[in-house]
Amino acid sequence: MLTCLAVVTLGYHLGVDDAEIYVPAIKHAADPSLYPYGSEFFMMHAHLSLFPDLVGDSSYWTRLPINVVIFLWFVIGIFLLLFASWRLLCACFDHEQARWCGVVLVTCLLSVPVAGTALVIMDPYITARSLSTPATLMAIAYYVAGRPKIAALWLLATAAIHPQMAVYGACFLVCMAWAAQRRWRTEAKPAYALLGATIIPFLFEFEPARGAAREALLSRTYFFVSNWAWYEWVGIAAPLALLWWFSSARFRGTSLAFAPLARTLVPFGLLFAAAGVILTFPGKLENYARLQPMRAFHLVYVVFFILLGGLVGEYVLQRRAWRWLVLFIPLMFSMGLLQESEFPSSAHIEWPGARYRENWTSAFVWVRDHTPKDAVFALDPNYMLVHGEDEHGFRAIAERSALADNIKDSGAVSLFPQLAEDWKDQVDAQRGWEHFQRSDFEGLARHYPVTWIVTQRPGPAGLTCPYTNRELAVCQMR
Repeated sequence: MLTCLAVVTLGYHLGVDDAEIYVPAIKHAADPSLYPYGSEFFMMHAHLSLFPDLVGDSSYWTRLPINVVIFLWFVIGIFLLLFASWRLLCACFDHEQARWCGVVLVTCLLSVPVAGTALVIMDPYITARSLSTPATLMAIAYYVAGRPKIAALWLLATAAIHPQMAVYGACFLVCMAWAAQRRWRTEAKPAYALLGATIIPFLFEFEPARGAAREALLSRTYFFVSNWAWYEWVGIAAPLALLWWFSSARFRGTSLAFAPLARTLVPFGLLFAAAGVILTFPGKLENYARLQPMRAFHLVYVVFFILLGGLVGEYVLQRRAWRWLVLFIPLMFSMGLLQESEFPSSAHIEWPGARYRENWTSAFVWVRDHTPKDAVFALDPNYMLVHGEDEHGFRAIAERSALADNIKDSGAVSLFPQLAEDWKDQVDAQRGWEHFQRSDFEGLARHYPVTWIVTQRPGPAGLTCPYTNRELAVCQMR
């Protein structure tokens, strides 16, 4: 029931934002004939994870449409997050009202942003974090419950799904082991073995960024804490201060695991905050900002709200139903409204198979249904920022190859600079798209294998445009 309420509150959008990286990889795993051109912009991520194959192969084994499978995995991810929260609360609180309050609070706050990291607790679309977050929480829950071997297995599962998030989880368990005042060899061995996950940074190249690679790196402003606003720093300091209070006070109804868990989150957060500051300012180290140490606060936030919810249930809500209703109904309603305002031109829940409104997404669906799989498209490299587009990814929805864009593909380049020159050439070739005439489109088709374009209605004179809507035209070049 809470999972259903979470979906209603959070909403769902196929192929939005980071899902433009993950969903094409999933669909490529389900159908390798897709994306014959330009797949490197999402496959560089996919090669480091089993996540695309896990979701994509599910479509083959279940015989369900791929968009239905993606939505089901999104729902499963929410369920697993709430279940993992329950397991951690069982390890930290004695009474059921505290445990359930923690789960319900997490249900309401899935869309809370994590300071200035460009992350939220749970995205309204599928990414590898949809599964890595509950797996990391399960690892922590088993570790604090005194079952480190099972914790190690869950952390290894996290590494298979999202290597970066597994590094944060491994570091946290190492911090827990060091703080436990137990013998290292007997109690911390599983966490120590998982330090092997820290080889992940060395999978990247760390030559000084230059040219197009540096342009892409600097486009991710959230990599550099010097760009953060003051209130984003409050989002770092406030949870750590409250966690320190949690660890220092004696709260009724809490187990022996509660205080050490809260206490360890403080130095863990400070460690990564210091790393974020160090990597921001010296120019020689700016390329290491790709490691994104501040994203460790995603774990801090999730555990913080779990513990906060438990305390609210123990001390405030208790077993009085009216208090639960007074707190959670307005909270859930307001969070749902805020989330809906993030995608004003789209349905709050974009159900698989439902008809899209007549805008960018409806054009992408027409492309999927009426063009050959080997078609290569060109469109405005900044299309994801156009009013009414709501950051829906072309590759994710249209399931067709496209020249590089300036929004999400630059994110891939920021992590994998070997893509920089191809990305820069393709984006520059499409620069000034809003002023393109037929000759410009034909010139683009001579340099790249472009066979179709998505442009403003009515489309360039002389080209066949079999689809138009109020804003767009889909035209064939060859």
